[in-house]
Amino acid sequence: MTEDTTETIVHDDARHAEKMAKKKAARDKIMATKIGEKGLVIIHTGKGKGKSTAGFGMIFRHIAHGMPCAVVQFIKGAMETGERELIDRHFSDLCEFHTMGEGFTWETQDRARDVASAQAAWSKAKELIASGEKSMVLLDEINIALRYDYIDVAEVIAFLQTEKPPMCHVVMTGRNAKDELIEIADLVTEMELIKHPFRSGIKGQKGVEY
Repeated sequence: MTEDTTETIVHDDARHAEKMAKKKAARDKIMATKIGEKGLVIIHTGKGKGKSTAGFGMIFRHIAHGMPCAVVQFIKGAMETGERELIDRHFSDLCEFHTMGEGFTWETQDRARDVASAQAAWSKAKELIASGEKSMVLLDEINIALRYDYIDVAEVIAFLQTEKPPMCHVVMTGRNAKDELIEIADLVTEMELIKHPFRSGIKGQKGVEY
């Protein structure tokens, strides 16, 4: 390595350190203003994979911190999932798990039954949230139930705005989240689909999809 090369590297390192120092100072200034806490309404939606996975990631984070939480599944139910098996087997003292759905609507082919299942899931969700005993409640695939009007979105919004305890986080997953729900949410993430193995003839696999 030549002397000129060494000097260039030292100069670049110094410039980088100076740049990062300024960035840290700016970041610290911003973070100093972020002192509030509240129970968030969180939505994971979009056509891409990972909506429920993201929701369960938050649930497992709660479990890791010893914080009480709950899961209500609005659609899934016909098949076993890794998340449910793990929680029921090892963490049922911290996380209640309620599988209320019977599968997707094209599987049951009975709208009245689907509506009844969704309404029962919503009743259980309201009970868990309003109790004030849970720090987080995951409403898995509720957006699908709302999309098909199995549940009244206005009722859901009114409940979240007036009856949700101040420090309870509510996570809602599923495609096609209603615009009205997105409007009142604190955190919304849309999963964008770029590629999916299903389109190449690959079925859902254990440990990836469930």
